[in-house]
Amino acid sequence: MDNRAEVREFLTTRRAKLTPREVGLPDVGQRRVPGLRRGEVATLAGVSIEYYAKLERGSLAGAGPAILDALARALRLSDAERAHLFHLAQAADGTSAMLRPRRRRKRWEPPVGLQWVLDAFTGGPAIVRNGRMDLLATNALGRAMHAALYDRAPDGVPNFARYTFLDDDSHRFYPDWPGAADTCVAILRTEAGRDPHDPVMHDLVGELSTRSTEFATRWWRHDVRYHGAGAKSYHHEAVGEFELTYESVDMLSEPGLTMTLYAAEPASPAADALALLASWAASPAAQPQR
Repeated sequence: MDNRAEVREFLTTRRAKLTPREVGLPDVGQRRVPGLRRGEVATLAGVSIEYYAKLERGSLAGAGPAILDALARALRLSDAERAHLFHLAQAADGTSAMLRPRRRRKRWEPPVGLQWVLDAFTGGPAIVRNGRMDLLATNALGRAMHAALYDRAPDGVPNFARYTFLDDDSHRFYPDWPGAADTCVAILRTEAGRDPHDPVMHDLVGELSTRSTEFATRWWRHDVRYHGAGAKSYHHEAVGEFELTYESVDMLSEPGLTMTLYAAEPASPAADALALLASWAASPAAQPQR
């Protein structure tokens, strides 16, 4: 990915999302395009319009933390967007290479101790994924909940992004498919900013952009987000629809990986669905075909 283009498109899309009223400026004159003018962003950031125009053209190299913080405040960036801006600046300076997660073998296997930890969590699904949305490890309930992903990747690593955008089944699995699709792309965008030289990510984005207009449209929005906690609905073929809460944590022992734990509200229909899912997972019909 071209860093200058990434910077340019990220800043222009953030600028386009704001109105003068939102940032306390008068709305003067007719606007040819939505959002703030460059001069208005420059004023809010406390820099000259010439300097801001240079930044928005993609010349982010050399911009210090004070300038980046000023831009983040002017553009009302979220925590995830602010971090993304700093990652783009690090890539422009050439320092991101020192910060990116170490490269992994083509087929990563969870350490025995990590698998014990996952298996010990019996209250709900537990999964480990990377920033490219590869599903790398699960407990039994996680494997059962995502059986469709495994069925469609018998010889490879299941990938949430490919499943979401290239498999019609995902529209049933995610009752709120547009929301799930938005989240998926935002996570990929966040990872691409963190590690812009990852060739596997380049290939994945190229494949999805070519094969899915839904993905391509979302990719060019340049939205980023953290996927820390929340609630999400699922529809499993064996147990129907249910809603789970989740908590995600970055793994210090395995940089670049995220563990997500899911749980149902106690004594709720979702808890009953998880119990039924556990029974289904233990049945012969749910076992992988050899």
